[in-house]
Amino acid sequence: MRHFDLCIIGTGSGNSIIDDRFDQLSVALVEMGTFGGTCLNVGCIPSKMFVHPADLAASTVEATRLGIDLDLRGVRWREIRDRIFGRIDPRAADGRNFRQRSDNVTVFDAHARFVGPRELDVGAAETITADRLVLAAGSRPVIPDLAGLASVDFHTSDTVMRLPELPRSMIVIGGGYISAEFAHVFSAFGASVTVLSRSEVLLRREDAEIAKRFTELLGRRTDVRLETSVELIEKTPDGRVRVHISGSQGGQQESLEAEILLIATGRAPNGDTLDLALAGIEVDDDGFIVVDDYQRTTAEGVFALGDVCSNQQLKHVANQDARVVQHNLLHPDSMITSDRRSVPRAVFSMPQVASVGLTESEAKEQGVDYVVSRQDYGETAFGWAMEDTDHFVKIIADAKSKIILGAHLIGPQASSLIQPLIQAMSFEQPAPEVARGQYWIHPAMTEVIENALIGLSD
Repeated sequence: MRHFDLCIIGTGSGNSIIDDRFDQLSVALVEMGTFGGTCLNVGCIPSKMFVHPADLAASTVEATRLGIDLDLRGVRWREIRDRIFGRIDPRAADGRNFRQRSDNVTVFDAHARFVGPRELDVGAAETITADRLVLAAGSRPVIPDLAGLASVDFHTSDTVMRLPELPRSMIVIGGGYISAEFAHVFSAFGASVTVLSRSEVLLRREDAEIAKRFTELLGRRTDVRLETSVELIEKTPDGRVRVHISGSQGGQQESLEAEILLIATGRAPNGDTLDLALAGIEVDDDGFIVVDDYQRTTAEGVFALGDVCSNQQLKHVANQDARVVQHNLLHPDSMITSDRRSVPRAVFSMPQVASVGLTESEAKEQGVDYVVSRQDYGETAFGWAMEDTDHFVKIIADAKSKIILGAHLIGPQASSLIQPLIQAMSFEQPAPEVARGQYWIHPAMTEVIENALIGLSD
């Protein structure tokens, strides 16, 4: 049985912990899937590499509205796919090779399971122990219990980006960010896309106004079915997928067919694959590993980070967790805590959505005395240039102090435009100070943020 000073399970953000300050330690690095984690291989990075060409493909519609006649002559799916994974796959391989060449790091390609406190079965009849462990095992797609699903070929976000051919039609089950992004990609590339959601709106975690507007806008490009239940899934004689649904369109039942079925119903933490109870590590009711503010689990010497312990499941959260864990491993007598204030998120669909802090309904539920400023893109100079009539910024602030409590954007570049508001929230800058304490470039799109802030200055 080999013993290590440190064992890290997961090579996404967990891999970033190991730098030259750990050179004197023996480190076991266990990867249960693809080296580099979700973001690099099946998540943020490849999906956005598809989103960008999809944005270009969809721009032909906007160009026509502004007097420029453009045609989408074709989409070279295989070329796009191979360009993307031709960069990502070597990056993952290089990461593995780099760690395997490290003198103090031993890489295990194995499914790890605890067999006792700080003791792991790593396959091939091998067990290892470690003084300290970091659980960064990530998450996996949720596969819902739907009648007939097991009898058909279906895809998740882990597989749909490697399709051999661009489908002519697709049914997407789910109403969250994964559904929204892939519905945009495939519809922009010319596929007929149907989105099935149980909720009244798509992106229901977002502010109600944002969710309602996004649902409306995506519905212009795809067939969005809300408050819909999937009754049965089956394969047709010609190899297509048939989905029987009820509840939409006034409650009638109907059947839909497509070449491809995409299951986009969220991601689940991988903690349940580790036999955590044998190590004294507790999980909450949703399966996330319980951690304190220092990212420590309920077992001595064991930390956790990222999707396996955070229901926010965001790469920037995992990276922040990793920095905290790294510091606390190196400085056990002066540990730091994770900062969960002002955690933003974005949806890279068309339109983009970005948000941080409280929604208006959450502010009401919490009894906060708040004010709201809402600014349309089309009321700024750059918005005039775009002839924009659909997109807006919404900021929620404390009624007295004007400290920003939440910000919600829908529209072009929302994921970038929100950053000054994230900064203001993080440093507790009142809205009037942010609005008037700096220059805002005219006539840049950022004026929509400036004007929304000015609306809170009275």
